Amino acid sequence: MKRTLLAFIRKEFAQVLRDPRMKVILFVMPMIQMTVFGLALSSEIKNIKLAAVHAPSDAAARRLAQRFTASGWFLPVAAEGRAPEDLVGSGAADAALVFPAGGFAREAARGRGGVQLLMDGTSVTRARSVEAYARNIFAAHAAADAGLEGAAGPFGFDVRIIYNPEMESPVFMVPGVMGMIVCLVTIILTSMSLTREREIGTFETIVSAPLENHEILLGKTIPYIVLGLGNAALVIAAGFLIFGVPVKGELWRLFSAALAFVITTVGIGTMISTISKNQQQAMMGGFIFLFPAVLMSGIMYPVENMPALLKPAVYLNPLYYFTTLLRNILLKGGDPAAFAYNMTALALMAAASGTVAYKRFRQTLN
Repeated sequence: MKRTLLAFIRKEFAQVLRDPRMKVILFVMPMIQMTVFGLALSSEIKNIKLAAVHAPSDAAARRLAQRFTASGWFLPVAAEGRAPEDLVGSGAADAALVFPAGGFAREAARGRGGVQLLMDGTSVTRARSVEAYARNIFAAHAAADAGLEGAAGPFGFDVRIIYNPEMESPVFMVPGVMGMIVCLVTIILTSMSLTREREIGTFETIVSAPLENHEILLGKTIPYIVLGLGNAALVIAAGFLIFGVPVKGELWRLFSAALAFVITTVGIGTMISTISKNQQQAMMGGFIFLFPAVLMSGIMYPVENMPALLKPAVYLNPLYYFTTLLRNILLKGGDPAAFAYNMTALALMAAASGTVAYKRFRQTLN
């Protein structure tokens, strides 16, 4: 190999590894992500929130409910006198066991009536697993309980799926993909905006313009907020027209959720651009944020399965709240309690990211 070529290769290695930030991106971040994702990501369905709706004096119903929670798959949720549909619709429960009002054992002995399992069908994979778990537990309980074995007729077990009764996968996946696309576009475009200005030499012209710091920041971010909102409207329309995803909630809820999310991601992209020295670093920084954000948002893997140690990372992820809002508004009509909770989290993140981005941006200008 020629000495000139060897020198050129050494120069390229030195140029890439000269910046300590690139060393962190290339060597430290992959090990952190491998460790975190190896612990956090699991396709096994567990920690299913189950509400048992029965009379307080119904001991037989209470025994069956306890068998569900003892299986290790289900977590008990207090019904608190609420309707089963409200519990599932608000997200307080993933499923609800509805027992006969006349008493579980009494109706079983008469061979009439049945237990109904009410499930949230917005997650197809989760709903199928919950149904399989429930049928196995109910069959084991029926075989072990002498009262059920001596019943005059079989006791019915009915499964009712709401919000996605046909169990169509696109109805569950498309809202998550919508959020992922909006997140990708806004963060990548915004993170490269300042670094592009530095590389082409126009950053000094912007700084010398007769504008206040906040005016420069608004001028750099408002176009991306508008583009992000337009992108959100486009993907929601595509989901409705191409994949048949229903739009059951009010449009103002969708707009509010999209606005809060886009402001948050634009703020994060601005922070990345103030840290990066060039477009290569900005691109890598954007993907370092996007990769864990997508995997830990509930789009593909259930966040309920993640260890408690890693749950704070999920609750600091804006894509998690936006995906939850999209599925709740599009498929459930927008439960007020769920909408208020997730919108509050997104609004706080938008305020925090905007404040930090402004401070970083002002330091960059100074």
